[in-house]
Amino acid sequence: MRYIVTGVAGFIGSSLAQALLERGDEVVGIDCFIPYYPREIKEWNLNQLKAFQKFEFIEAEIGELFSNRVQADRLLEGVSAVFHQAAQAGVRASWGSYFETYTTCNILATQRLLESCKGREYLRFVYASSSSVYGETQKFPMQESDLPQPVSPYGVTKLAAEHLVRLYTHNYGLHTVSLRYFTVYGPRQRPDMAFHRLLKSAFTGEQFTLFGSGEQTRDFTYVSDIVEANLRAAERGRPGGVYNIGGGSRISMNHVIELVEKVTGRQPRVVRLDREKGDVTHTGADVARAATELGFTPRVSIEEGLAEEAKYIERVILKLGV
Repeated sequence: MRYIVTGVAGFIGSSLAQALLERGDEVVGIDCFIPYYPREIKEWNLNQLKAFQKFEFIEAEIGELFSNRVQADRLLEGVSAVFHQAAQAGVRASWGSYFETYTTCNILATQRLLESCKGREYLRFVYASSSSVYGETQKFPMQESDLPQPVSPYGVTKLAAEHLVRLYTHNYGLHTVSLRYFTVYGPRQRPDMAFHRLLKSAFTGEQFTLFGSGEQTRDFTYVSDIVEANLRAAERGRPGGVYNIGGGSRISMNHVIELVEKVTGRQPRVVRLDREKGDVTHTGADVARAATELGFTPRVSIEEGLAEEAKYIERVILKLGV
């Protein structure tokens, strides 16, 4: 089988592409290396994929690449599914003048990709959405039928793109599936994310800034569970379906700090600051729909996952010096 993975040099994109390559599939990976974090990390991710003969890499912006119809048709020929993982990530950075980057990368690029995919009855389009679309809520666990009310510009752009995905199913019959990820972690995690920074602090003594009291909770999902959800969504997801993908490990950041001390044998240097705008207090996923329709069950516990990410930080990030 032949697949396209956007954002292929990133955390989830590279992990998904490697899983596809390891089972013998062909992968066309696309990434434009947005300078959100050091390129060296993405290059390391890519090098793991370039070891496979069936991997093709294209460095380009999605919006530009798929605005050329002839070029888009060539890329999509024989492709069974598009896994759209590319996005400008980050809640805190999405305010102010940088919002234009979010609208370009998260909304416009998605629309152009969908335009290229419409009319292809055999094609599956799997979109990486986010639990950020829910916003602040007192109802737990969060269900797909809940009214989305994002509290960050990032969440707004992810929800807008999710609506676009659904519209292309409703109006053009494109077989799309949207997966709402709940706080993904594991090896290759972005360096701006809490687990990466916390584990690095434990190994290096660098300061880890914790925004808020530490009693905020997240439903943490290990990256291999996210990969499995994508594969199942391409095979079983119903057209226009939206699914929560959570790890079943909803714990506080204070508890996470304790687990980091346990798996590393070291104490991170934590500095606490006020909660930032756009950060929600709690998240928790109801994954019943994904369990019933996709056969999805999270398998990796938070302690197991943290231990694996700790190995990655020590063996890769510290050696890269980034």
